[in-house]
Amino acid sequence: MVPNFVGHLSDGGQSPALIFPGRAVITYDQLAQRVATLATSFGGEKRLIAIEASLSEHAIIAYLAALAGGHAVALLPPGDTRAAASFQKLYGPDICFRKIGDRWLTDHTAHPSCETLHPDLTLLLSTSGSTGQGKFVRLSGRNVEANADSIVHFLHLTYNDRSALILPLHYSYGLSVLNSHLAAHASVFVPRKSILDTGFVEDLRESRCTNISGVPYSFELFEQIGFRQENLPNLRMLTVAGGRLPADLVRLYGSHLSRQGKELFVMYGQTEATARMAYVPPHLVVENPHGIGIAIPGGELGLADEYGMVIHGAETPGELIYSGPNIMMGYASSRSDLSRGAELTELKTGDLAIRDKRGFYRIVGRRSRISKIAGLRIGHDLLEQALSLQGIQAAVLGDDQSIIAFYTSSHSEDTVRNALVQASGLTALHVEASRQGILPRLPSGKVDYQQLRMRFGQKQTRKTLSVRTAFREAFLPLTVADNDTFVSLGGDSLRYVRLSLELERVLHQLPENWENRSIAELSTMGQAKTGMQTVGTDLLIRTLAILCVVVQHATLWPIPGGAAAMVMLIGYGLARFQSGNLFSGNLTAFARPIITVLAPYYLIVAVYGLAWGKVPWTSVLLVGNFGFADPANGTMVPLLYWFVEAYVQMMLIWIGLFAIPTIRNTAARSPYSFGMSFLAAALAIRFMGPLAWPIGDRQIFTVPWVLYLAAFGWLAYFADNFFRKLLVLAAAAAIFPLVAYSGGNWIGSWVKYMLQFALLAALLSAPRVSLPRRIVHLVLPISAASYHIYLFHRFVPELILTPLEGMLPWSIFTAASIFGGVAAGLLANEFLKNLLRWAWMIKPFRLPWASQWLNPTSPR
Repeated sequence: MVPNFVGHLSDGGQSPALIFPGRAVITYDQLAQRVATLATSFGGEKRLIAIEASLSEHAIIAYLAALAGGHAVALLPPGDTRAAASFQKLYGPDICFRKIGDRWLTDHTAHPSCETLHPDLTLLLSTSGSTGQGKFVRLSGRNVEANADSIVHFLHLTYNDRSALILPLHYSYGLSVLNSHLAAHASVFVPRKSILDTGFVEDLRESRCTNISGVPYSFELFEQIGFRQENLPNLRMLTVAGGRLPADLVRLYGSHLSRQGKELFVMYGQTEATARMAYVPPHLVVENPHGIGIAIPGGELGLADEYGMVIHGAETPGELIYSGPNIMMGYASSRSDLSRGAELTELKTGDLAIRDKRGFYRIVGRRSRISKIAGLRIGHDLLEQALSLQGIQAAVLGDDQSIIAFYTSSHSEDTVRNALVQASGLTALHVEASRQGILPRLPSGKVDYQQLRMRFGQKQTRKTLSVRTAFREAFLPLTVADNDTFVSLGGDSLRYVRLSLELERVLHQLPENWENRSIAELSTMGQAKTGMQTVGTDLLIRTLAILCVVVQHATLWPIPGGAAAMVMLIGYGLARFQSGNLFSGNLTAFARPIITVLAPYYLIVAVYGLAWGKVPWTSVLLVGNFGFADPANGTMVPLLYWFVEAYVQMMLIWIGLFAIPTIRNTAARSPYSFGMSFLAAALAIRFMGPLAWPIGDRQIFTVPWVLYLAAFGWLAYFADNFFRKLLVLAAAAAIFPLVAYSGGNWIGSWVKYMLQFALLAALLSAPRVSLPRRIVHLVLPISAASYHIYLFHRFVPELILTPLEGMLPWSIFTAASIFGGVAAGLLANEFLKNLLRWAWMIKPFRLPWASQWLNPTSPR
């Protein structure tokens, strides 16, 4: 069967079909004529045609010509001679269409295979990456046509649309972009530039593209080039598939596009279903940042338990099952498999999912051990087999960023990593190897992958690479020299994305046209910058804030404001890390961090209770800051711990608000507007609260007194353009002097609130700052331990140093109190962090109910 979009190319007439920079536009009439001419040269008998699928008009026309002639076409990665040789050996294509030098040639096999091709077989696409198994998906013309028509339907494509094709043609997602636009007689612009290239956005603007399809990596690069600040008047939507886009980017781009009357389509698919199986309706994408949504038109999603029984209830995990006309005929591992017909009526995706009460689906894990990296599906078991053939006994696992092999043989780590590169088709930047004495095993004798996953989580932070090392690992096993460049080494899109991210870590800012600069030149840039490192401004503020708290408590100097800054960071952290749970209504996940906060706090409460011989119930119930009790009579712990009580109370306020669907949906649509409304309400509480409930000086420890600071933190994150940032800063310029004046109008009050104004301005204007590396190495651990420093710093002067207070000079005692307090918090943080890991090693804590709370590598 010839797909309709191929058979009716000429219906597009003089409308543009393919657009390449610097070339004349190819209209549908011209495209139809060139396709028909090339199809004739392929012959009339059904043949297997292998095409080197570069993003060129020659490859695209060859693909369409093969379909038009009723042939079976296999799209192979361009420039990959190893993949071409493997395909030639296993499948024996009758015709190869490839580029040799500067020319595209049609190479007819001298001795064509005698194996019959099934009449329905239309397309072969690789699904296993480059794991050496040569596994392909067999697709029929009906599969290809049905998926293209479905995409046209739910993306509302018309002849007025124009897509920027930046994805590989041999990748099912990239191919579906081409197919669906041809089905709508829309046009396709092939920019021939990567996202980081100079002029990429200008080309999109000049070509009047209405949509861009990318993978999660694409959106990370969009952020690097300031894509959201660019003016693209013709753009009406962005689409993303090929992996899970982080929830914060889903919300960020969903909200950004919605405000401009544009749309973000988050989609889910597999090559086995031709390309796509599900999507999130754009008007619901912000409130469903973790979901894959609903089935595409013509398809159906369902769940099955481990016994294959259908799951009907909501919020019950099971394997995701898809059915529809785009399901593959089956897999192929050799030429003989190409004679088989359709073998499937439904597709078992291997993904574990949950369906909510509205019928929306969310992926929660993988049933099989597979990583999906840069669009390649890498089977861990297949990699173990490949390593075993080389005498390397290993257990392989990974996630969607990297692969690691834990092995016990005598090979060097470089040898094992090189073997992983060869077997997976990834770069050395994606793989790790770790030599072990023995592999942990279960009582059954099987490898204990759960223990290994813990070790994998601990090895996620890679060492900082040099420029030379980054290039060497990206192009392993090739030998690289100082005069080589990314282009001269034959870099591809996979290496480009990964290497650009690694180089940014080394250089801190990628220089223009870096891919044409020599390794020696880039290394010189790196050496000039090695003394500096970028760090999140919020981390720097957190460090300064806790140091202010410790110094103020030790000296009573008029430098208040540390706790206030930490309250503002609560709002900033909720917006940055927890807004996805809030917007989706996943309040259980939102509440989990409270357990981590309360565990050491209740340890302190217990110590005081034992010392006093009675239970300080107001502290146990987290209401000591309301003025019900007094530390002097042992009815509550010291006022220092008001911050913990206020934190939990604020969390309960957020939970209460976002439990209301109207508020939740409103906030998801416009988190900035919600923040402004929340700020207004918090300010009203700030000034009216003391009148309604006068508790004297204790009011400064209550939520009504500080809640507006958390609102400012929320706004600092969601103010995503200059006007909004200016408006937040203007509000702060009016509010902070007012609260300083009404809060006592003394020097400490003015220092405190002017400090908050400066910190808020820093968050708004510079989310990251560059600091000397030595400073960063102090900032990061103190920032990470800030909460435990807050809890434990007073134990040093009030318990440990008390016998020495009268013996030491005031300056030495104070310095010891400050440095000792910080050290106590750092030690407590390290101890409690390891305590979780130790608890996880105890079998009862590894049960499913406990793993969510105690597993240090469990997703939050």
